[in-house]
Amino acid sequence: MGSYKGEEQHHHHHHRNESNCVLVHGPIIVGAGPSGLATSACLKQQSVPSLILEKSDCIASLWQHRTYDRLKLHLPKQFCELPLLGFPHNFPKYPTKHQFISYMETYASHFSIKPRFNQAVIKAEFDHVLGFWRVKTQDFEYISRWLIVATGENAEPVIPDIPGIDRFKGRVVHTSLYKSGSVFKNQRVLVIGCGNSGMEVCLDLCRFNVIPHMVVRNTVHVLPREMFGFSTFGIAMALVKWFPLKLVDKLLLLLANFTLGNTDQIGLRRPKTGPIELKNVTGKTPVLDVGALSQIKSGKIKVVEGVKEITRNGAKFVDGQEKKIDSIILATGYKSNVPTWLKGCEFFTKDGMPKSPFPNGWKAEKGLYTVGFTRRGLLGTASDAVNIAKDIGEQWRTIKECNDSNFNYLPQRNVVQNKVKK
Repeated sequence: MGSYKGEEQHHHHHHRNESNCVLVHGPIIVGAGPSGLATSACLKQQSVPSLILEKSDCIASLWQHRTYDRLKLHLPKQFCELPLLGFPHNFPKYPTKHQFISYMETYASHFSIKPRFNQAVIKAEFDHVLGFWRVKTQDFEYISRWLIVATGENAEPVIPDIPGIDRFKGRVVHTSLYKSGSVFKNQRVLVIGCGNSGMEVCLDLCRFNVIPHMVVRNTVHVLPREMFGFSTFGIAMALVKWFPLKLVDKLLLLLANFTLGNTDQIGLRRPKTGPIELKNVTGKTPVLDVGALSQIKSGKIKVVEGVKEITRNGAKFVDGQEKKIDSIILATGYKSNVPTWLKGCEFFTKDGMPKSPFPNGWKAEKGLYTVGFTRRGLLGTASDAVNIAKDIGEQWRTIKECNDSNFNYLPQRNVVQNKVKK
């Protein structure tokens, strides 16, 4: 899929010249994860062609290459569907990682979405002279009126700078490379991070006679995944339609304390801000418990305070304790990589997130759009994709009505009017 001619069979809306310059008549979408696929599908419904550039060799590469084996969706499937095509009816309430990947592949096939793989975007910049976006990969320069950033909030692993970690003689691995606890059998493992990934990794490690020590540096909201047979997230979504957010948060915490007990007593202190409000303001997701809490209560998962430093054979903690450790797993999350390749753009913060908060973060200026940066999971992605497609669809129809694709205004030396032969 990496060669140009092989892929051009699938793309009838691009022109190319001899200097590896590809003119794309529809939007360029960077990233073939759920965000990129959803936007491409919605654009197709608006009769707008698009081109997805993907740095890896497959769709949904985060899900395919950087997730652990036991992963399931944390929310019921109805909250994780992409626009225009739902999950198969026979999928369980919480689909597995492999089922979700299967859904993504079916989705791409259903809408005939064929990304251009192995195209890592090195630089994207708006050309003020032409009035178009120039998107450079290692092979080509792509030019389009529209650029859609779909690389998401989880593009790169966050690797914290922990004093002494370089001299640790055991294994250090980020959860993006963690598959199963089997390789850590009978070890003492330090898991740094207590979000959903950290909790689930600890739970997985317990299956292999591992003693996980989970570092809890900050406050954290833990909620049951379900309350009285209903999804906690579903209950929250229903309640916020009718009641003030702060009241809903108080009710959720009341029910959580009733179901789980006081988590402060086991070293998991709750933030002062409620779980939904905290998620909306900071993007910090509450942990939806799938069994780790009972293992903490039984002592199989040890909760420890922040790490002061890593030693050659273990770790020293801020409370003065020192423990022997065989391996370290970094459950420290992910970050956006937009600042590394999108140049001359003030729409994003230095952390690679849109400055405009949800629901207005999907549209910037000069034909720039973002999808999947809402901090609201796949529901936010679906909302962005629909909005972007409608907006570009209106522009596309206006251009079509004027019988002017706007590429006529590009300098002729940059244009090959004949399409590349199949």
